[in-house]
Amino acid sequence: MQEQLERAAALLARARRVTVLTGAGVSTDSGIPDFRGPQGVWTRNPEAERLSSYQAYRDDPEVRRESWRQRAAHPVWSARPGPAHEALVALERSGRLRALLTQNIDELHQAAGSAPERVVELHGTVHRTRCLSCGALAPMSEALDRVAAGEEDPPCPDCGGILKSATISFGQALDLDVLRRAQDAAQDCDVLLVVGSSLGVHPAAGLVDVAAAAGADVVIVNAEPTPYDDVATVVLRGGAGELLPRILGGG
Repeated sequence: MQEQLERAAALLARARRVTVLTGAGVSTDSGIPDFRGPQGVWTRNPEAERLSSYQAYRDDPEVRRESWRQRAAHPVWSARPGPAHEALVALERSGRLRALLTQNIDELHQAAGSAPERVVELHGTVHRTRCLSCGALAPMSEALDRVAAGEEDPPCPDCGGILKSATISFGQALDLDVLRRAQDAAQDCDVLLVVGSSLGVHPAAGLVDVAAAAGADVVIVNAEPTPYDDVATVVLRGGAGELLPRILGGG
């Protein structure tokens, strides 16, 4: 492990442009569980994955009601950035961060101090709602206040349509402009640093192929094996909060 740590640190130290791709494992130290790990949300309760289906959410009022109950109680509302988020802020301040691509919807990168213009939210944000009919965006807090007041499935206040978090669910396409920004950043870097992602969801996982094809070194930091480990120059198995500060010079 020490040899791999030193190799990853050396690659990152000499890189002029680092693109980072983060997944749920970056936020587990902040108290937000991941999905596919040993204690992941879907590992412990496979039925919970249905709540992430766009079609089920759109068509089944009970799925929506359960989703609102879970949103209201989600640990994201009290979560604070952890050491992995802070290490990435330090990388940005060194002037070498090309872009921070994240599959996370918690906005903890921005809360830690990452510049919003460098953060590309591949799967959207839970901090806003979007109407499935008229597309209106609003703060999630407004909808949660209505849930707390007794509305189990609050409709859009503008058109009466179905409200959903402004996140990408299974069955929903990524925003093309967001995906294009991510692909450009993956293609234009010396190192793609993947942190806390199982790399099991496309098209986000395919950014590894984009970076590798463009000649970038790929460094993967994740607690569990990923389908892209054989593509990586260096693979580090462990927690993001422990390993990231070490390879970025912060610990």
